[in-house]
Amino acid sequence: MKLKKPKYIFVTGGVASSLGKGIISASIARLLQARGYTVTIQKLDPYINIDPGTLNPYEHGECYVTEDGTETDLDLGHYERFTSITTSKANNVTTGKIYKSVIEKERRGDYLGKTVQVIPHITDEIKRRIQLLAQQKVYDIIITELGGTVGDIESLPFIESVRQLRYALGYRDTALVHLTLIPYMAASGELKTKPTQHSVKALMENGLQPDILVLRTERALSQGLRRKVALFCNVDANAVMESIDVPTIYEVPLRMHDQHLDEVVLSKLDLPADCEPDMEQWKAFVEKVKNPHHKIEIALVGKYTELPDAYKSISEAFIHAGAMNDCKVKLRYVNSEKIDDANVDEILGRMAGILVAPGFGNRGIEGKIAAVKYAREHGVPFMGICLGMQCAVIEFARNVLKMKDANSTEMEPSTKHPVIDLMEEQKGVTAKGGTMRLGGYPCQLRPDSKAAAAYGATDIVERHRHRYEFNNDYLGDFESHGMIPAGVNPETGLVEVVELTGHPWFVGTQYHPEYKSTVQRPHPLFVAFVAAALKYSGN
Repeated sequence: MKLKKPKYIFVTGGVASSLGKGIISASIARLLQARGYTVTIQKLDPYINIDPGTLNPYEHGECYVTEDGTETDLDLGHYERFTSITTSKANNVTTGKIYKSVIEKERRGDYLGKTVQVIPHITDEIKRRIQLLAQQKVYDIIITELGGTVGDIESLPFIESVRQLRYALGYRDTALVHLTLIPYMAASGELKTKPTQHSVKALMENGLQPDILVLRTERALSQGLRRKVALFCNVDANAVMESIDVPTIYEVPLRMHDQHLDEVVLSKLDLPADCEPDMEQWKAFVEKVKNPHHKIEIALVGKYTELPDAYKSISEAFIHAGAMNDCKVKLRYVNSEKIDDANVDEILGRMAGILVAPGFGNRGIEGKIAAVKYAREHGVPFMGICLGMQCAVIEFARNVLKMKDANSTEMEPSTKHPVIDLMEEQKGVTAKGGTMRLGGYPCQLRPDSKAAAAYGATDIVERHRHRYEFNNDYLGDFESHGMIPAGVNPETGLVEVVELTGHPWFVGTQYHPEYKSTVQRPHPLFVAFVAAALKYSGN
């Protein structure tokens, strides 16, 4: 369906963060797509950082990278995985970006001497950014998720901008979905609606009335409780949805459809809901995720293992690849600071595969190298991503090429054997934010490589996020001893993929394949890796 102008859905949250606004936004988008509407999603983040690229993963989870090279919130990964849309810099807006733009305009004199204020200047810029996607491509529906919770000071300009937009665009062309929490009080054995009531009250105090409520809960909600929430929050009874804990996030769109969320949304937008959405493939995928015939354990070796969200795209890529292999992949998060040559067999000995994760800095690097060595020497299927690939290069140089002090100049600037070195284009760069090699770049794979067999192609494009690269001065030594450049950037000669000859499955990539894995298109390298791990485990 092609509308003359887009309709807008705004998704807000209350009571607590991390309730799943991103999953609800992605679920709505997936259901509307299945009904034939063209949809995109954007995230408004209230933090003052320009982007999350400089944030520690413990602060904000994974930093996701778009095809056009923008470092964004991890929710954009959910958007792409659920919908297979390609997001861009226009899909993630932060307070930092808003204020930077307004201040630059003020410095140029764009405001003609006026006093620059939150209203109208900041709110006008927010409204411009929200509507920017519609200028780049024709969409039927644009979903905008507001980060944080209602009542946060930093969220107020975004809330006010939505209020103004709803008034300007019309209430039949916009819909507001509010996600809140219904906590269970174990002491009294009751589900409590008061937090939701207060959240909606805070929203209404800022001039916004929700059209639909999605109630996050650990226990099933009775019809009586739903009617109570509807009455006290001034929402139609059929517009109160239950979002209960489910075994997999990919079941959420199905649960929302069972409650007619997509129909209610379309009704609020004055759009037809004539045909049932085609979710058969999605249901088949969820069934495979929930009821696999095989199970394997794969170790994810990294330094942020206490927070799984730091590796969100990787863990989701394993879910996609597992479903393709009719297999449940149980990830074992292994802290690279707690692994060495003495205990590596005890920790990794029962694993069907080993993935060494991306990251930055020296902390935990020797543990990652120990894990690579174990995988190489014991024939365990191995995958290294970004720094994980670089660790594979360092380990091979030290233990096969006998360059005992081989290292990356990121870790040891004075190493005699800098097998990993700073990219030429990065030399002289001092600023941290947004200055790495970012986004999609081409790669040519060797036709006889495991990577080419996995992709079924030799020309690919993958997303990057790094400053350091394989030092081609050492390429001849590596090739002659069995570590081959299986993938190379055709323009720069940058080694993108390394493989070990004579090993069942040993692949390291400078790029991040996990960013492009979706439900509809599981990433071929992860699919091949899981297949190799299944074979190794004897399944």
